Amino acid sequence: MRYLAIFAVLGLVLAACGSDGGGDDTTTTAAVDETTTSESMDTTTSEAMDDTSTTGAVAGDAIKACQVTDTGGIDDQSFNETAWKGIEDAMAAGLANEESAFLESQADTDYVPNIQSFIDADCDLIVTVGFLLTDATQQMATENPDQLFQIIDSTMPEPLPNVQGAIFGTTDAAFLAGYLAAGVSETGVVATYGGIQIPCGVTCFMDGFVYGVRYYNEVNGSDVQVLGWNPEEQTGTFTGDFENLDNGRNTTQAFVDENADVILPVAGPVGLGTAALAQELGDRWVIGVDADWFVTAPEYEDVILTSVLKGLDVAVYTAVEDVASASFQSGPREYTIQEDGVGLGQIASDVDPTLVAEVEELRAALQAGEVTPADMAQS
Repeated sequence: MRYLAIFAVLGLVLAACGSDGGGDDTTTTAAVDETTTSESMDTTTSEAMDDTSTTGAVAGDAIKACQVTDTGGIDDQSFNETAWKGIEDAMAAGLANEESAFLESQADTDYVPNIQSFIDADCDLIVTVGFLLTDATQQMATENPDQLFQIIDSTMPEPLPNVQGAIFGTTDAAFLAGYLAAGVSETGVVATYGGIQIPCGVTCFMDGFVYGVRYYNEVNGSDVQVLGWNPEEQTGTFTGDFENLDNGRNTTQAFVDENADVILPVAGPVGLGTAALAQELGDRWVIGVDADWFVTAPEYEDVILTSVLKGLDVAVYTAVEDVASASFQSGPREYTIQEDGVGLGQIASDVDPTLVAEVEELRAALQAGEVTPADMAQS
């Protein structure tokens, strides 16, 4: 419980998104025992929502937990890296053994072969990271009913008794970021863009951001504008990938040309291109996603406003612990702001303390159900 308590005090929980399926046929072939692991802090568990259960290893055993990444790579400073931290934490806690490993997917054609490699390696739990691995996970889980899976940011089109889908209430967390962005904007224009238009995995961030700006306007009688996304029409700006930093830079430049001074990129490593341009310009803010960018991208700390966090590591750790205790639960498992499953990371130190206090009050109101982002949707 210590880990959750720390995050509750700070008002944040560690938290990308799926990845582009393009690329070549190259499959990562790193052996399981070549995978580097590192120590990390203890974390905690949450009760699964679905009543359908399956069992994995004998209760009390340290299990072999294996992760298949999307094409962003394990060191993406975002989605894959945060999910892998959950396995590292489980290893440090003695829940996962030293044979736990990851395989990186270079293209969508690697998903099935990488999953098969881990099935052949007798992994107790295979974690697939991202919405774009849904079809591959569905196929392999159907063909291998005794193999346990967790997929991040997705659920199965047809529920399977051996698959758990971890999803996150990022609309609420991004709502806080939108309110904060509107409060610090000096130009009255902010912006957001995505990598690929993935339902909720990407667009829920963008929905929440717009709703948060609208709420700020309503509360403060202002008129801050949002570029890049229309939640009612579900149309906006996307780079088409989660890897090319130049795409993030160029997209951001277009927003800057329209006077935007706070940008939320929901595009994994592509967002680092936004951070680089903001740093060069010196008068723009960037908002990170998934992990706390003050921690994962400290080279840009002077332009990071905050980060919208997903408890990816907490979700993965929970699944590992459940398998290790023979209490794995299949079906969807949502991590919400009520349980600090999503939230904001650190906020830049030079932000007006009054605005920071307003954001904290808004977080408490969201947790209590007193404010609902969807109320800011326009008919």
